Amino acid sequence: MMSDFDKVLDQRGMNSLKWEFTVRNGVPEQWDQTDPEQGEDQVLSMWVADMDFKTADPIVNALRKRVDRGIFGYAFITEVYLNAVQGWMKRRHGYPIEHDWIVPTIGIVPALSMIVRKFSSPGEKVLIQRPVYYPFSNAIKNNARSVLCSPLKLENNRYQMDLEDLEEKTADPEVQLMILCSPHNPVGRAWSFEDIQKVGEICLKHQVLLVADEIHGDLIMPGHQFHSYGLLDPKLLENVIICTAPSKSFNLAGLKSSNLIIPNPEIRKRMKEEIKASGLFGINPFGIVATEAAYNEGEPWLEEAIGYIAKNFEFLDSFITSSIPSLKVLPLEATYLCWIDCRALGLSDQKLDQLMMEEAQIYMDEGHIFGPEGSGFIRLNLACPREIIEKALQRLKSSIEQLEPKID
Repeated sequence: MMSDFDKVLDQRGMNSLKWEFTVRNGVPEQWDQTDPEQGEDQVLSMWVADMDFKTADPIVNALRKRVDRGIFGYAFITEVYLNAVQGWMKRRHGYPIEHDWIVPTIGIVPALSMIVRKFSSPGEKVLIQRPVYYPFSNAIKNNARSVLCSPLKLENNRYQMDLEDLEEKTADPEVQLMILCSPHNPVGRAWSFEDIQKVGEICLKHQVLLVADEIHGDLIMPGHQFHSYGLLDPKLLENVIICTAPSKSFNLAGLKSSNLIIPNPEIRKRMKEEIKASGLFGINPFGIVATEAAYNEGEPWLEEAIGYIAKNFEFLDSFITSSIPSLKVLPLEATYLCWIDCRALGLSDQKLDQLMMEEAQIYMDEGHIFGPEGSGFIRLNLACPREIIEKALQRLKSSIEQLEPKID
């Protein structure tokens, strides 16, 4: 299988959030600045975590075969689906799961809101480690809970957990729940086995339920390793909800297919009650088909995609180091999302956003949306053809060169 990741695909007319919309005050609005017809004025869309690659042929073929049947009624999972998920977790991540542990949902983000509602009470605190994927905070605050942060520490251009601070905060009796991002979005860390184990032990000690968001767990860069929470001691597995999905790995986010892995039968029972109460049950039939094809036949494509993304990162890192030394690229161990330190420019978050969107014409994620700890950073999506990255970097270089005399 040789995929053409260099090909720039036309995404017009697909209602693509990434390429046909912009988000203002949290609300998507249609936007034409990313249309190729804008020519040199086209804004390059490198924000939301969607790939710009055509997904694996086995997935496309399976979906086409399903469409050709011409019937699109309600659907639900079968043993074929459960076997696909079970087999993937065993082959890819090395841990066995039972069919009963698998709780399908229509996405990790809605599942997080349901978990917050079911396993904490209004006014209580939910612990996270910022800078972190901002829907964590939304799920907490939108359900009348409070965010409690144990910030990551940036040491020698690499983020670390502050385990002492984490333990102190889990001891707070108002903390019933912690959400762990593993691998970490946006800072790109693949946490060590020791890190994951220590977090699990701390949460168990203080009777804090741990939610491990492992949606990026398939996307590990060469030379690094992902340690799933599922590999830990069975006693720690009794205190976790593991969140997984094929969406980031295979560019399937629009099909709304994800799974919670819940070994503890009582926690699983309560989660199913919340799903039923929310009315958010049932699975998109195309999500079922795509998940089965991805997990059964998609791994060769995924390995090619990871190799291409790794080369994109190497190119970006080399270019910025040599040509834009005022920026600092953090190491990428996992995900296809690059975290870049722009603090040396001395710009406010508003001015940095203006530089990117209006001067460089790059639509990226501003670091501050991941929490105040992300102020002065940007997140760029590398799951795109090299041509887009090259163009974005040249624009960025030119914009900063025009800016720097003003800084001096």
